[in-house]
Amino acid sequence: MTTSDAFVNLAGAVADLSKAMPRETRYARLLDAFRRSFPCDAIALLARDGEQLIPRAVEGLSTDTLGRRFVIRDHPRLAQILHSTEPVRFPAGSALPDPYDGLVEKAGDHLYVHDCMGASLYIDEQPWGVVTLDAMTPESFDAIDLDIFRAFVAVAAATVRAADWIQHLEEQLERHHRIQRSGVHEGAADELIGQSPAMLQMEREAQIVAPSDLPVLILGETGVGKELVARRIHRHSARAQEPMVYINCAALPESLAESELFGHMRGAFSGATEDRIGKFELAHEGTLFLDEIGELPLTVQAKLLRALQNGDIQRIGSDRQHRVDVRVIAATNRDLKHEVATGRFRIDLYHRLSVYPLLVPPLRERGEDVLMLAGYFIERNQRRLGLRGARLSRGVRQWLTRYPWPGNVRELEHTLSRAMIRALSVASSRERIIELTTQHLGAEAQPIPAEAAAATPIPDGDSRPLNEIIEHCRREAIQLRLRQHEGNRASAARSLGLDRGNFHRLLKKLGLR
Repeated sequence: MTTSDAFVNLAGAVADLSKAMPRETRYARLLDAFRRSFPCDAIALLARDGEQLIPRAVEGLSTDTLGRRFVIRDHPRLAQILHSTEPVRFPAGSALPDPYDGLVEKAGDHLYVHDCMGASLYIDEQPWGVVTLDAMTPESFDAIDLDIFRAFVAVAAATVRAADWIQHLEEQLERHHRIQRSGVHEGAADELIGQSPAMLQMEREAQIVAPSDLPVLILGETGVGKELVARRIHRHSARAQEPMVYINCAALPESLAESELFGHMRGAFSGATEDRIGKFELAHEGTLFLDEIGELPLTVQAKLLRALQNGDIQRIGSDRQHRVDVRVIAATNRDLKHEVATGRFRIDLYHRLSVYPLLVPPLRERGEDVLMLAGYFIERNQRRLGLRGARLSRGVRQWLTRYPWPGNVRELEHTLSRAMIRALSVASSRERIIELTTQHLGAEAQPIPAEAAAATPIPDGDSRPLNEIIEHCRREAIQLRLRQHEGNRASAARSLGLDRGNFHRLLKKLGLR
């Protein structure tokens, strides 16, 4: 790469500053300009978020890197780069662990990065994040012109500033100049990881409806992250400084549901030894999240409807009305339209709750999001387990993207946690990078036999809705697996890659128990 070529690339990156383009495209073009000017095997742009660095764009690293969160204190190389005002280069023999060991795509069997350098990106005299370059060959960066590199770093800082400013303006317009009053920690509590079209569309809709104060009905299968979506909507609403009160409708005994929702006075019933405030009053001027709303008994649905219609609630044993101002978000894995048609859910309550329905896509429809999520869970588990690092084998990556994930993100998290513990149990040292293989996944990695799929042929003239066809196929596959395991539900669940809790809920949903 000649100096003139580098300046051509630099000029192109500068020209991009004045062009309208999505943030992801802007970052990708920036990294491409870097890589063409400073040849390397991998490059990454990471933004600081509190005490961690979050990958915003990568080239040459495995896809799951985008899902990882690098805690700064755990990665001395990244910490040194972040806190330096000058480019930092580490010698090939540096004893400091490299955060990308095992993650470089072209590394093959050679897992450890040999040449590494990076620079901090400063915006308004504060470190925004870092850009890092890595090479598998020692001395790859010996010939780099540091003056040209500093110029690229300056353009990189201008690029992220432009991207941040554009996003800020878009958010201001979208929220009609509302002041964000979030008192919720800006951490991973409601972080939605994924870049698939289905997930990005869902996030856009959640962002739009958040400040509107409309009731939202979050739909989706078990384990897709409906509660995370609810927390995100609350955090971006005008009620963010007030609490989001959670209530699991499936865990509400019918005899205690009214007290749990609306409260009671001392002596109102046997065991009521003191006054108790209900969930509606706790959520006053905030958000009430009604999880598993489809499990609510009909008698309780009627009482809930009255509270939603006029905003007045009455504690059991009291003759005084309490006025509450509550924004309601509900979630369910049931088909509420079907529940209404069968008489198991009130149609008036359904219309009251579903002003804005929001569908969270299942993991099997999110493509390579599964690898990003895998990276997120692996990075979190390796900190908990005290590992130097962990990586996914090619076979595991292929299996992760092909498996249908009936338990969705929750199943993925549990599967990887078990696999990491199994891998650690046979590892020679925590100081070595552990590679997860299909053997570590155990029974979860066993595919469903072909006869299970063959048991559910779909006729050419079948006119049923897709969800009914899928439900029928699931029911037959599960019945076949139960027969194979002589009715042993625990064994059948393991063979299908499901934990027992998810399996029992699925049996109940499909009417098989």
